[in-house]
Amino acid sequence: MSSPSSSARAQRTFLEYQYLFVFLAPLVFVIGVILAAPLPAAAGEGYWLEFWWLFPVFLLGATIVNTVGISGSALFVPFLIFLYPILAVRLSPETLTQPPLSPETIVKVGLISESFGLSSSALAFIQHGLVDRRLAVALVGGSIPFVVGGALLSFVIPEPVFQLLLGIALLAASVLLFKADLGHDEPGEADAGATGVEADGGAALPDDDAKPGSAGVETDDDGVVTRVDRGGSDYNYDRGGYLERFANYSIGGVFQGLAGFGIGELGIISMLRTSVPVRIAIGTNHIVVAMTAVLASLVHVFGGGLVGGHAIDLASTPWNMVIWTVPATVTGGQIAPYISSTLDTQILKQAVGVLFAIIATALFVMATGGLL
Repeated sequence: MSSPSSSARAQRTFLEYQYLFVFLAPLVFVIGVILAAPLPAAAGEGYWLEFWWLFPVFLLGATIVNTVGISGSALFVPFLIFLYPILAVRLSPETLTQPPLSPETIVKVGLISESFGLSSSALAFIQHGLVDRRLAVALVGGSIPFVVGGALLSFVIPEPVFQLLLGIALLAASVLLFKADLGHDEPGEADAGATGVEADGGAALPDDDAKPGSAGVETDDDGVVTRVDRGGSDYNYDRGGYLERFANYSIGGVFQGLAGFGIGELGIISMLRTSVPVRIAIGTNHIVVAMTAVLASLVHVFGGGLVGGHAIDLASTPWNMVIWTVPATVTGGQIAPYISSTLDTQILKQAVGVLFAIIATALFVMATGGLL
């Protein structure tokens, strides 16, 4: 076997110690916010500690959404609308003298938190060898115009209408998960004694010098992909079904632009239906959701003027909230791959279905309140 190149060694080192870079990013962010962020005039001595209780809440939420491979805002936005006002009265009584969070602020907190959490979890899934980067690039590229279009439409179309449509889409996805046959074979185990496989893949399984552990991937002449994750488990599948995935990710992309989530929820369905193994589908979906979330947030911040809408005012950001939510989502993103690798396919499928139904119900409530 030839020695790895310097770039491969650098990539391997980065993936081996990615958790250090991942946790340094929110630390730098929090320090920068505390030192330089503009604060409201009413900010007192306890300003930075006021929302400490958001850390465990967002840690749990980030772990859940990253384990099943969907957008963080799918949980964060409903939480900030329905549960945050109740908890804030009990745990942060100072908020009683402040106006409730506006929709723009809710989306802002969700996007900032989601961006860090998704980036953290995506790197962790890449490290574990559970991301099909070829699929991810194709899906992100095909989703871009729909995400941008949806984000621009959000400035001119009533928000309750989109909440209602997204709730219907998620409810349909939940029913599909429970009734459709989405079972896949569990990954094989790279057993050195039985197959002659050596460490890092050996000769019998693919190996990638740029990745730690028994991680590697190869595609044969018939398009069958053989992938080995860091733990030595192997997966076999093909990348067929691009048209079905394109349809789901296009619709999901529109909703991603409109509400900050949707592409992950609908996209994971098409991944599973086209026989992508569930753990590979979840890992790959993280890349798609992370990149489209960043794109959607940029359009929301800078694109309002293009269609005569509003732009998010960064000066109004509740910094005492995000300094707790960002570290929480990063930590949850690192925990998720370990949970994902220990749960079987059936449990993951049911968890996603239940989660979709809960989110859809919350969206129907939001939409009904906005339409009445």
